Amino acid sequence: MKHVLSVYVENQPGVLVRVASMFSRREFNIDSLSVGVTQSPEFSRITVVVHGDSGLVEQMIKQLEKMPVVRAVQRLDSSIAVTRGMTLIKVSADDNNRLDVLKMAELFRAHVVDVESTTLIFEITGSDEKITAFTRLLQPYGILEVIRTGLIALERGENTIHKQLDKVQDFYGKNLL
Repeated sequence: MKHVLSVYVENQPGVLVRVASMFSRREFNIDSLSVGVTQSPEFSRITVVVHGDSGLVEQMIKQLEKMPVVRAVQRLDSSIAVTRGMTLIKVSADDNNRLDVLKMAELFRAHVVDVESTTLIFEITGSDEKITAFTRLLQPYGILEVIRTGLIALERGENTIHKQLDKVQDFYGKNLL
């Protein structure tokens, strides 16, 4: 089963390596990993997608929470979170099929980011399912290259990872935000 974890960490050199190494040392496989600075430049958010049963994921969360640079961990189920990924797809598109490919892209709200005489490059964002469906429909035209980002995710509604921080007492007694 696929699980999305949101890990709120201190924004400092080496944090991503330490978090990824924790997964590697314990032989957890990462399907997707993305990281970026949050609204507060002192902190970053790492989004990790993993497969495993609930017990394994709970073990991952406990290991992450033990790390001094980790401030909070959220498990984001699809029912309570918005997840998005981005993909660039280079497809063969000549005078015979270009219009068909462009119509398909319009249906999926994909954007053309490069046009050449025999190829198009599309940018598409959305759920894994949407991106996979678009890619599958482009296959008969000849996909030349594909690159996907890792997923990013936020919990729906007013709940935030910061509310979890309010529940955690910082070891040093300082404000975490």
